[in-house]
Amino acid sequence: MINKFVMSMASLRLLSGSIELIAALLMIRYNQVEKALLINSGLAVVGPFILLATTTIGLLGVADKLSVSKMLWILTGVSCLFFGILKK
Repeated sequence: MINKFVMSMASLRLLSGSIELIAALLMIRYNQVEKALLINSGLAVVGPFILLATTTIGLLGVADKLSVSKMLWILTGVSCLFFGILKK
């Protein structure tokens, strides 16, 4: 039997991959640089949210096995990732 946390994380990644493939097909379909940039910008918004959601689910799955200090280190690392991604 597949772990429910693993299944949730994998489902989100499959959704993310599907969105990426659809975006690529739309870029080819429209065949315009301006529209391709617009579609790509949309992906830049979706990506971090998928990362945050899968990380959150994973942390919930191992929360009972990690000490508080390790959880804080992980949350600090994820925060640094988002700061680096979203900082202009």
